[in-house]
Amino acid sequence: MSTIDQIKWLQAQGYGVSAIADFLGCDRKTVRKYLQQTNFSPTVPVKRPRTSKLDPYKATIDTWLAEDTHHWYKQRHTAQRIFDRLREAFPDFPVSYRTVRRYVHERRRTAPTTGTLELEWHPGEAQVDFGQAEVIEHGQPVRMHALCLTFPYSNAGFLQLFRGENAECVVHGLVDMFHHIGGAPRRLVFDNASGVGRRIGDQIRLTDLFARFQAHYGVETTFCNPYAGYEKGNVENKVGYFRRNVLVPPPVITDLVVTNQALLIRSERDGERLHYKKGQPIRVLFGADREALRALPPQAFAPYRYTQVRTDQQGRFCLEGQHWYSSAPEYAHRALIVRVGAHSVEPLATDGRPMTHHPRVYGPGRSDSTDYRTTVHRVAQRPGAWRNSPLRSGLPESVRRVLDSASRADVQAALEGLAQCADRWGFDHAVRALEEAVAAGRIQTADVVALGSRLALGPQESVNGVDLRLYDTLLEGRRAR
Repeated sequence: MSTIDQIKWLQAQGYGVSAIADFLGCDRKTVRKYLQQTNFSPTVPVKRPRTSKLDPYKATIDTWLAEDTHHWYKQRHTAQRIFDRLREAFPDFPVSYRTVRRYVHERRRTAPTTGTLELEWHPGEAQVDFGQAEVIEHGQPVRMHALCLTFPYSNAGFLQLFRGENAECVVHGLVDMFHHIGGAPRRLVFDNASGVGRRIGDQIRLTDLFARFQAHYGVETTFCNPYAGYEKGNVENKVGYFRRNVLVPPPVITDLVVTNQALLIRSERDGERLHYKKGQPIRVLFGADREALRALPPQAFAPYRYTQVRTDQQGRFCLEGQHWYSSAPEYAHRALIVRVGAHSVEPLATDGRPMTHHPRVYGPGRSDSTDYRTTVHRVAQRPGAWRNSPLRSGLPESVRRVLDSASRADVQAALEGLAQCADRWGFDHAVRALEEAVAAGRIQTADVVALGSRLALGPQESVNGVDLRLYDTLLEGRRAR
């Protein structure tokens, strides 16, 4: 993505196709292709990119090393102690001691500095950081991650809540904030944050998703120097400000997406107060920031990554080592492409269509997320499993009562009708059709599909000159008795 970034940056400086091609040594067709491209959203990969086995644990190591700076220098983590703690915390820790030692050595290569500098910030420059905040969800206090975007020139800030601190959360939050304010900052300043990228020595490595996001909006990204948190002090102060003022008392969360939309509006209202130093309303100063923003591309960036997984004998797959999700039983023992977002996990069929939608689960403990709607076809093929299937508990009581006492052939016919209606008009519509078929005492496949069609298309008196009212009478006759 580095060549694309250079092409986009030179375009923003006013250079033409020939000048960019000569400067970068690229073919003019290549330059013209990326100048005209407006959407850099990720596509379904052909191959899964190779990553280090240590990647999921680097954030934990970084946290321990950061905590060491507050302790006596003779009582800090050694590489061996870090390796031992990782094996204790993660019983299936797959990384060797040599790999851990090499990473710890690279992280400690730069010595900490002392003292701070007062930095000058220009309109259109922004800082990004995560904090933590407590909310109420399902009646219980829950610790969430607060993503904050601030503009140091005006001291304007915007807040979004997530359940994690990965690349999907960062990108999702920034996309929503960019489109709320109507533009993209010219420069984003990050800490050495997990998910976005990290500085290893003099090298900065971005995640693939964030690199695509950066190219999509044409923003420049820089990272703070090691042990120099003051370089993004504005956003760190803003995280605390929002936690004390916007999130007190802790908000009650019923829908996180709706809550985040409300937080954008609430963040905007905070601009009515005066700037702590310049004596003008923040919203007035933010006008200069808005004028300096980059124009948004025609399409919003799709904040999803695609990964390949292998399903087990029940069609389930695992993410992050402990969170299990269902696809469909007929996809057992197969390789699947899964679309992963900040809030969702969607296994894709071979045609790229989502089979189902799972809320994404975070946390260290094992979890199992099953969508019983994806089991309709398999239960229809094996009606003997009806009594113990997850599908049974998801259907209305009236349907369960009738099918529990029906013959095996009748159960199979009713479920086959349910499956056909679900394929044509969706699962909720199919359940309505099956309910009506049960109420009418006609649960054969053709009866369920006919009722589903009638509900979907509305009552029709005739088709090609044939009077259909007689068939309506037959379908509803049993219920009339």
